[in-house]
Amino acid sequence: MDVPQVDSMLNHIRKNWTESVLPSLCDFIRIPAQSPSFDPDWEARGELDQAIELFSSWLDTLGIDDMSYSVHRIPGRTPVLLVDVPGTGSGDVLFYSHLDKQPPVTDLWSEGKHPFDPVFEAPYLYGRGSVDDGYGGYLCALAVQTLRFHGIPHPRCRFLIETCEESGSFDLPPYLDALSEEIGTPDLVVVLDSGAGDYENIWVTESLRGLVAGTLKVEVSSEGVHSGLAGGIIPETFRIARNLISRVEDSSTGEILVPELHVEIDESLRKRAERIVAVLGESVWSEFPMLEGVKPQVTDPVEVVLNGNWRPALAVIGANGFPSTADGGNVLRPFSEFSLSFRIPPGVDSDLALEAIKKVLEANPPHGAKVTFSPFVGADGFRAPPIHPSIDSALNQAAQHLYGENWMPLFEGGTIPFLSMMQNRFPNASFLVTGSMGPDGNAHGPDEKLHVPASENLTLAISLALNALSEG
Repeated sequence: MDVPQVDSMLNHIRKNWTESVLPSLCDFIRIPAQSPSFDPDWEARGELDQAIELFSSWLDTLGIDDMSYSVHRIPGRTPVLLVDVPGTGSGDVLFYSHLDKQPPVTDLWSEGKHPFDPVFEAPYLYGRGSVDDGYGGYLCALAVQTLRFHGIPHPRCRFLIETCEESGSFDLPPYLDALSEEIGTPDLVVVLDSGAGDYENIWVTESLRGLVAGTLKVEVSSEGVHSGLAGGIIPETFRIARNLISRVEDSSTGEILVPELHVEIDESLRKRAERIVAVLGESVWSEFPMLEGVKPQVTDPVEVVLNGNWRPALAVIGANGFPSTADGGNVLRPFSEFSLSFRIPPGVDSDLALEAIKKVLEANPPHGAKVTFSPFVGADGFRAPPIHPSIDSALNQAAQHLYGENWMPLFEGGTIPFLSMMQNRFPNASFLVTGSMGPDGNAHGPDEKLHVPASENLTLAISLALNALSEG
């Protein structure tokens, strides 16, 4: 595609972001629309439906006459929106995004900022759901509309927009089954729920870790006992739990000791990690809010990238059985209970990982304590297949036009359960996973914000990629 046409597309995109996308996205931010795990009354409250209605009304303003959309509701499950735009060229694309949100954590936002009161301070739009992932559907629909406006061919484009992603997408599989005919068999799946290493490149996420989690409980007595009477006689449950956790994690290095949670890191992965570090440098770890003097678990930036994406890691994310430090007395507690959350690299089977963890933790418990590990989360990771050469070329054209560099690979440490679902369902599809969530986007946290210029630029990249798929 020649430079004047690309410039015309970019001008169109920027104009429509300012005049069309941002006003509607601000209205979206004003709707709390919490995911069902955080709002058990979501159905009665109707905010997820409001978010879908708002986005649907915005679609009506795009002027795509043959576009159609429909809201689908399975009783007891969060709604989904399915949008269909007939192609003007060959190919079939499925776009994915979500409209549900994380809790607001209102008290932690900066002065003058509020999760449900949008604030635009160039280049950022602040508000809950701005970058995770309210903008995704807008960006992709505008990418299609830009091609239509300029008379440039594009594939058939279908949009699947759910409202349960922040709860793990547990409502999505029934819809994938029920809507299989409407969804079709895409050649390409495009997901705008990922991140960016910075705002000076086009980033494509090539992998995300999976997640397995469960509750480890250690019990030794039917009630609490005075520690002066029973200390040294009744075994202490925290000590036993500490011993058990050391079976799965090296307490000195943080290395996970369960072989089933590891994959081989080949030379190609290491070279891509080196390329990421060549651009981002020590910011691959220095952007995290570590206290002064605290160092990362490993100090080589390449190893930091690999640790954060291609090696498993454990976080103890909750505990029961402990009084507060103010209320704790000299009592041997009857039990200790911990929530253990493991990030697992792509290629690890989450079910097999949970079985292995359970076997290691429950085997031969110290002092004959009652030990149980009860899994509650299992989600596989994702590794994108090699990108189609025509799409690779189109993304490079966009990246060179905008930033003077080819597009960059990105490894993500988080988990998007939808991706493994779709990869299993469409094993022959290509995947384009990207997004505008830079290192300061703060999704899930206070001051969540969307970098608008980067989003405008990414809209152009998606447009060029769609045209490339259509023309082969």
